[in-house]
Amino acid sequence: MSMHEDEIMGKAYDSRLMKRLLRYLLPYRWQVVIAVIILLIGSLAELMLPWLTKVAIDKYIATKALRGLALIALLYFMVLLVQMVFGFLQTWLTQRIGQKVMYDLRNEIFSHVQRLPLSYFDKNPVGRIVTRVTNDVETLNSMLSSGVVTIFGDVFVLLGIVVIMLLFNWRLALLTFTVLPLILYASHWFRIHVRESFRQVRIRIARINSYLQENIMGMATVQIFNREKKNFQRFDALNADHLQAYLQTIYYYAVFYPVIELISAAAIALILWYGGLQVIDGALTLGVVVAFIQYAQRFFQPIRDLSEKYNLMQAAMASSERIFKLLDTPQQAFVPQEALALPPACGEIEFRDVSFGYNESEEVLKKISFRINCGEKVAIVGATGAGKTTLINLINRMYEPTHGRILLDGVDTQRMALAQLRRRVRMVLQDVFIFSGTVEYNIRLGDQSVPMERVIQAAKDVRADDFISRLPEGYQTELSERGSNLSVGQKQLISFARALVFDPEILIMDEATSSVDTETEILLREATNRLMTGRTSLIIAHRLSTIQNVDWILVLHKGEVREMGTHEELLAQKGIYYRLYQLQYHFNH
Repeated sequence: MSMHEDEIMGKAYDSRLMKRLLRYLLPYRWQVVIAVIILLIGSLAELMLPWLTKVAIDKYIATKALRGLALIALLYFMVLLVQMVFGFLQTWLTQRIGQKVMYDLRNEIFSHVQRLPLSYFDKNPVGRIVTRVTNDVETLNSMLSSGVVTIFGDVFVLLGIVVIMLLFNWRLALLTFTVLPLILYASHWFRIHVRESFRQVRIRIARINSYLQENIMGMATVQIFNREKKNFQRFDALNADHLQAYLQTIYYYAVFYPVIELISAAAIALILWYGGLQVIDGALTLGVVVAFIQYAQRFFQPIRDLSEKYNLMQAAMASSERIFKLLDTPQQAFVPQEALALPPACGEIEFRDVSFGYNESEEVLKKISFRINCGEKVAIVGATGAGKTTLINLINRMYEPTHGRILLDGVDTQRMALAQLRRRVRMVLQDVFIFSGTVEYNIRLGDQSVPMERVIQAAKDVRADDFISRLPEGYQTELSERGSNLSVGQKQLISFARALVFDPEILIMDEATSSVDTETEILLREATNRLMTGRTSLIIAHRLSTIQNVDWILVLHKGEVREMGTHEELLAQKGIYYRLYQLQYHFNH
């Protein structure tokens, strides 16, 4: 996905995209049909009003027939009432359809995003994905509920006016239409300039959003290094840039609308001049001239609206292209075509010649092979960038290996349903993510099948119950965004309880004790040793002092398995593990 795709404007109409969009209207097709019928009735009512004016002047005012004039006035009021009622119904129904379509589309996008492979999020900023669900969907709503329907109505009214004017007096009609080239030129000029102007506004608002997000996320650093003034100057420049771009847009609107009004006035002046001469000569009635003026006023309004709707359609086509590009991104296969039933839980893990790279040009893991027996405690160590976190992410298929096979209890993980696989494997990550909600919700992640007793027991097992009990409302205490009202160690303990509450077959800890203080680490280590009993466990830790009691250690170096053995065996080899241990020993002493 291009970094500049938010700056691209699409065509005003793309049949391929429109066909896909119209599929979302299928569940509401009868409501759409009713909306179109309502629109046609409302448009007919609008076309009748000038004709009733003509009849009133020529048939009743000219002949001083007061009774007929009263009836025509009543009829005029009834038609206005019909126009108002059907206008309300059309607006209410089309907006309702638009909102329902957007509801369906947002749900589809969110559901799709949840099933995308993790590699997609590595390459696409969060802000861009959020924009698809919010701004782009809202742009499509504007098109479906306002743009398409009103364009259809505008075209219908335009054609109706042309036909009626030609039937009334084709010479006067053709004279009125002589201003059309000027209208078309002004509309063309407006579309070109406003299109570019709006593109510039979108580019600048995207820059403001990006800078604002970055600045707020890094507020601690901004304040510590006294960057407030410098950052404000940068924001001020971006804001001023956006202001100038928007003022340019306002300029084009300020020019376009008065120009259209002037051309419309010129057309009405021609009607008054030529129509007046015809009335004096007796070739035309006064009612026809008045009706022509009213039709001319109604004729230029849709033309003016169509120029603006062109930009709306263009933005909607660009938004739909971006949305469908996201929806067309292949999902991860949550249930393979030939899913295998899992054997009874044991926890055996085997890597067979596994390789993996985040891109084709560079492999992070190279032909990894090892086997972990049921219930074994294994540590994975290595320097930063050796591939430790990547290796554990392959176990629960956050990423798929580019070569080789990974087996869980003898079954290839790619032949397992993801839900089953991830139910057996739980992770405690170094970077703990806390959701907004209660402590209880964050431990069981909203799974109501987990009893409260198990939530409390899991918290007690990892020594989290002590600090949770001291919170204002205990387990019902609301946690703020990303758990900012908890310490790093407290968040780590909640993450540990979260993994254990589901009683996993395999427990993976990625730097699980790296962010807690020494006292908390000792408590956590005691709980960890007790909870690892009878469960296959993988531990990643830079602090080698925390993993001396595991069954064996796997040493990674530059994406390859270089050493395997117990703590004593690896020290005796005096290889990579020995050097890492010596470095940490000397550093700590």
